[in-house]
Amino acid sequence: MSPDPAAPVVLDDIDARPGSTASLLRTLIGLYLRPLGGWISAADLVSLAGDLGIPDAPARTGIARLKQKGLLLPERGTAIGYRLSPAALPMLERGDRRIFRMQEMTDDDPWCLVSFSIPESARSVRHQLRRRLHWIGAGVVSPALWICPGHLRDEAVQILDDLGARRWATLFEASAPAPAGTLPEAAAEWWDLDALRAEHEAFQASLAGLPADPFAAYVHLIDRWRVLPYTDPGLPPAMLPADWPGRRSFDAFARLSARWAAPALAHVRAATT
Repeated sequence: MSPDPAAPVVLDDIDARPGSTASLLRTLIGLYLRPLGGWISAADLVSLAGDLGIPDAPARTGIARLKQKGLLLPERGTAIGYRLSPAALPMLERGDRRIFRMQEMTDDDPWCLVSFSIPESARSVRHQLRRRLHWIGAGVVSPALWICPGHLRDEAVQILDDLGARRWATLFEASAPAPAGTLPEAAAEWWDLDALRAEHEAFQASLAGLPADPFAAYVHLIDRWRVLPYTDPGLPPAMLPADWPGRRSFDAFARLSARWAAPALAHVRAATT
């Protein structure tokens, strides 16, 4: 099913706290509604949420909020249920590319610079643009000049188009930056590397507390990981400290994901037949 170009844009909520009802429901829906054909009964969705430790009442409230945000559409099939909104597909496909494949730049890869001058009359657009560029892992060279890996150029263009801001922006492809100081110093200024390191270390520490059940373990794993591949742009080695934890995080994620993905899907299929 193709997205309706007139439909509102459905965005991933990377501000939702991992482990919260909102975040776990989004992760559950993003992982399994497409393999199930795009539809699930309300009862089965609430039951699967229960398998994640979400009581019925908060689950129903959370599902209603996702319907309001446009992620789910009410649709009666063999029972009362929900269909995945076609407008959510680009967001979910973008998430698949980020979550399951770690993209690390080499020192020779190109960069994309996004320069913009948005009038004061559209300051809300300017705020949203900065917020969404941050979401995809772009760094701040100056308030109106942002930098991101070249492979994120299409995502930057899509953000500009979504916000109607393309007319105020110019994109440049660039080779390695030449800051006044060293590249690691520039990276630490353009990105909050201390915060990113803390996020990686928190993710790694959280793995010891995953549930024993494969379905719950897998969904919680994805839920704890899914924001990091957005906020960490995968900077090249020349810009990072030698002990950068990004690769360790991804290797741990990939190992556990390979262990639990198949039994988790089998659980979902058995629970929805």
